[in-house]
Amino acid sequence: MAKKTVNFNRLGISKLPQDKPVVYRIKTRAGKTNYVGVAKRGRAQARIKEHFRASDIPGVKVQIEQKPSIKEARKTEGRVIRRTKPKYNKQGR
Repeated sequence: MAKKTVNFNRLGISKLPQDKPVVYRIKTRAGKTNYVGVAKRGRAQARIKEHFRASDIPGVKVQIEQKPSIKEARKTEGRVIRRTKPKYNKQGR
C-alpha cells in the first residue's frame, strides 16, 4: 500500500490522505522511530494532530503507511512496535 512522509507540523499533517486506515510513525531528525500508532479511515490527520498539540512525543517527520483494513493496520503496528521498540510506546504490546 501507499507510504508517505511529511513534516511533523500542521501543514505537513494536513497533506496526509484520509481514505484508508494507516499505521503512522513519528520520527526524529536522525530517522529513529519515537512512536508508532494506528488511525482509522478518515481519522489520520486528527489522530496525529493530537500528538502534535500535546507535544508529548518529539519528532520532526511523520511517516504513514496505508492499509486495506484496520485489522491489517493493527497487526502491522504490533509488528513494528516489537521490532523497533519506540521510546514513547508502551512496551510489551
